[in-house]
Amino acid sequence: MTEVATFPNYDPNNLLNALIAHLGLSSDGALSRRLKIARDVLGAIRAGRIQVGGSMLLWIQEATGISVEELRRLMGDRRARYRLSVPVLIPRGAATN
Repeated sequence: MTEVATFPNYDPNNLLNALIAHLGLSSDGALSRRLKIARDVLGAIRAGRIQVGGSMLLWIQEATGISVEELRRLMGDRRARYRLSVPVLIPRGAATN
């Protein structure tokens, strides 16, 4: 598996460490249980094998109450725009153009 390209200041470890401190937790295992995110996913984020996507940021926001903007700032993501990694679902029978 290849490493994920990163921005110069992008470090999701800062985000995970800040979440652990903010929630008063002691480990990644406790964080994974609190956020309901697989421990392996957190490990892959820490190792730089996957990035924290928009849908995960929304999930973390709902679990912690911290805004997406603040979560992005904590991990060093300074992009002006970002895309969600959730596919758009069109209900059956809906008209398409």
